[in-house]
Amino acid sequence: MDERKPWQQAAAVLPASLRAGLRALGEDRLAGAEEFRLRRGYPMTVLLPEGEAEAGGPPVGEEALRQVVENATQCSAHTALDRVRQGFVTLRGGHRVGLCGTVVRQEDRIVTLRELSSLSVRVARGVTGPARPLLPQLMAGGRPLSTLIVAPPGAGKTTLLRDLVRALSDGEGGAPQRVCVADERGEIAALWRGEPQLYVGRHTDVLDGCSKAEGLSILIRGMNPQAAAVDELGSPGDVRAVVDAAGCGVAVLATAHGSGLDDLRRRPAGRELLSAGVFRRLVVLERRGGERTARVEALS
Repeated sequence: MDERKPWQQAAAVLPASLRAGLRALGEDRLAGAEEFRLRRGYPMTVLLPEGEAEAGGPPVGEEALRQVVENATQCSAHTALDRVRQGFVTLRGGHRVGLCGTVVRQEDRIVTLRELSSLSVRVARGVTGPARPLLPQLMAGGRPLSTLIVAPPGAGKTTLLRDLVRALSDGEGGAPQRVCVADERGEIAALWRGEPQLYVGRHTDVLDGCSKAEGLSILIRGMNPQAAAVDELGSPGDVRAVVDAAGCGVAVLATAHGSGLDDLRRRPAGRELLSAGVFRRLVVLERRGGERTARVEALS
């Protein structure tokens, strides 16, 4: 087991010169680090709960960006970039490296990235407990109700979704549920060599690397779930997928960007989600400073 702190695990992919620069921020502040941001030509910054802070160290150059990619993938940057289609690499521990640069396309699809311009090393933390006080409002007759979690970026909707999956899978609030996760971007369970790096429960099955629609279809046909989780609904295809899942008697647990019910109704995808009648509960998250709040609304 890796005994290092989450920020230390994530920072291990950084070149030594950039890791040394982190000392200027101090251990206490680094304990709350959410991301390390590397932008070509500028010193590295660290995203903290209160905002981005500049770390000590030299401006980031091409070689530093390539070194991070090589450390993250354990192969040359050139080889690794040929494999990157979605713009990120998942690390052991569930941390991930997001990549920006020049996209190379062939036949209307992304085949590689070149000339890296910036990277984001996101620090993953398995947070246990935020779903616990909400469970009584998200269950009926010992079964989960289809629930949509809405929040702006950075408010913790994926963290809450992950913990809700864990709680249902491990039997908090009732009998353990068979939960399947269609983890399109690897942000819920963060599979690494077949093993979830973020705990999602003992009765959870995870499929990642495919679209939400494909993933839900495969999981429902093959794994007989009682509940299915997906992150960040937004496209018409996503809406059709959750409607199909609910039609099979599966409780759908999902997230979407927004600030609340009124905000959802103002956007076409949000209106479609609500009019489909799939979701019975809406959880609205807000983040102010370092504090997060959650409220539950009944939809039907």
